[in-house]
Amino acid sequence: MAASFCRVGVDIGGTFTDIALDLNGVIHSIKVLTDYQRPERAILKGVTQVVATAGLTVADIDQLIHGTTLATNALIERKGAKTAFITTEGFRDTLEMRTENRFEQYDINISLPPPLIDREHRYTLKERISADGQVLIEPQQQDIDTLIELIAQGNYESIAIGFMHSYINGGHERTLRDALLKRLPHLSISISHEVSPQMREFERFNTVCANAYVKPIIKSYLDRLVVTLKEEGANCPVFMIHSGGGIISVKSAAEFPVRLVESGPAGGAIFAADIARKYALGSVVSFDMGGTTAKICLIEQQVPKTAKTFEVARTYRFKKGSGMPISIPVVEMVEIGAGGGSIASVDSMRQIRVGPHSTASEPGPACYNRGGLDPTITDANLLLGRLDAQNFAGGTMLLSKNAASAAMAKVIGDPLNLDAETAAFGVCEVVDENMANAGRVHAVESGKDISDYTMITFGGGGPLHAARLCEKMGVSRFLVPAGAGVGSAIGFLRAPFGYEAVRSAFTTLVNFDSKKINQLIDDMTGEAVGFLRQGMPEGEPELECTAFMRYVGQGWEIPVSIPFKQYVSEDAIVFKNLFEKAYTQFFGRPIEGPDVEIVSWSVKASSPLPSVTPVKQIEAVRPAQAIAERLVFDVVQGGFVNTKIYQRENLKSGEQIDGPAIIAERETSTFITSSFTATVQPDGCLLVVKY
Repeated sequence: MAASFCRVGVDIGGTFTDIALDLNGVIHSIKVLTDYQRPERAILKGVTQVVATAGLTVADIDQLIHGTTLATNALIERKGAKTAFITTEGFRDTLEMRTENRFEQYDINISLPPPLIDREHRYTLKERISADGQVLIEPQQQDIDTLIELIAQGNYESIAIGFMHSYINGGHERTLRDALLKRLPHLSISISHEVSPQMREFERFNTVCANAYVKPIIKSYLDRLVVTLKEEGANCPVFMIHSGGGIISVKSAAEFPVRLVESGPAGGAIFAADIARKYALGSVVSFDMGGTTAKICLIEQQVPKTAKTFEVARTYRFKKGSGMPISIPVVEMVEIGAGGGSIASVDSMRQIRVGPHSTASEPGPACYNRGGLDPTITDANLLLGRLDAQNFAGGTMLLSKNAASAAMAKVIGDPLNLDAETAAFGVCEVVDENMANAGRVHAVESGKDISDYTMITFGGGGPLHAARLCEKMGVSRFLVPAGAGVGSAIGFLRAPFGYEAVRSAFTTLVNFDSKKINQLIDDMTGEAVGFLRQGMPEGEPELECTAFMRYVGQGWEIPVSIPFKQYVSEDAIVFKNLFEKAYTQFFGRPIEGPDVEIVSWSVKASSPLPSVTPVKQIEAVRPAQAIAERLVFDVVQGGFVNTKIYQRENLKSGEQIDGPAIIAERETSTFITSSFTATVQPDGCLLVVKY
């Protein structure tokens, strides 16, 4: 019998593709290995299996929401389309020169990521627009024609166009795009004032190049996905989750695929924020550990921390400025190469290193027996007894402890004169310390003390490492939600339809022009609501406005939430008061004397968040019943100890599990060290608290 309403969330990760089906509030989920050649095949396989478990068919799906790391992977691995970049004469090497900042001041061998577009594929046009939008040099038709012939000879798939100050006047970019399409209609073209209308030319140029670089492959993939689903009988609309945590149409995603970078991790932050709303938690740190990476995000007052720029493919871990900047709205998080498939090695100083390289799903960790020879975190967890070789992924995959032991001994144990189990312990300690350090740094950069937070953990590896991570960071409690193994996919089902328009429009409060500001905000509202209506045709959207402000003379601005209304000239003092309040929160006190300037603006339109049923935290009333015992390495006790094993599906509200313990479920396992105790909550969450 067809369901009254059935929604499916799909998250393509580096190792697993997670599927979550919401049937009138009841969640069914599954994990399948990611198919790198044809990602849509893994989606179809997983969707077919999960609808069968719910007693449905593919035709019964009413809505499918999808997030993917394909755009991110294409940028990191440099496997995008053959792309050319066209910019203003004199600025050909902006992508190479970057901002000329040294993120590692004393490193004489500093390694910067190479520009996405090589110099031989970068072209210029004689044109110029001033910082206030006035045309200084009009491009000549002869120059445009000559440039188009050069592009035609290059056999490019995609073109990125970024001119100086086009964020304030995009006329020249549109003129060149129209001329290119008239002569070469097959080209995929991205223009910077549509992709990222923000000041700072390096960041804007890099963002439009990234969009153009991945646009053909993402469009091809999305087209195949929609066709494949229809051929299998699914007539439901397909939506995408973007990096800011909202849902957009496939059409919008295909046009601006750079907004899909970090789409999967954004779903995880939405999932954690939903749990925080249920438990009325004001300060939460989400910890999402998958097969390839680990992600940490701060969530204040049930809202994930956001930013308007972020970096991809950092060459130095934790170092801002060492990656590829992308200027789009994004859920702000720290992401490191520390997933289940992250490869362990020994460096020249005989120290254990983990990541950032990963075995992914092909060939996978050594214990998968799929040809992988490198030791990984998954292999280490198996050797330490935290994983059940016979019951991994619900018994759909059999793991080889012998293969894991051989790989660990060869690469880590033998060079350091350690047995395989001790080497595995070293690998887990190193990766846990890496993740704890990332969390501490992220909190400090936001002016927070991470020990004050409650952790919400999910992903295939998150619950396995959460207890040890909390011990290292001084966090005293964490939550493991139901469905944690596919948390990001469930997060997609909790996300609102949403779109955020961001533009640079410089003004000072001394020259506050309310008429221009109102017109700008009206235009941005129209843009944001227009994208929103492609997925949410009914109902009134919720609107938020942010001004990015700073003192005159400062180099960077801070976000200031401002009331959404029509402004008058007297509102300049309102802006100043709001800025000083926000500045005090960041830096302790305002500065007297200098004027305040507004650099950029943001308008976010979103559908209302779904209501949640509050959960009242309960104390333990009885011990849970274990189903088995096995030896598991416990760091607190310093060796292998008899550890009780529990099946999560058998646990009842109010039951208590004292560490050390393993709580197994189909998509993940929760490891509770001997310093923690867990209590099952009314909604099925595990509340794990330090003794």
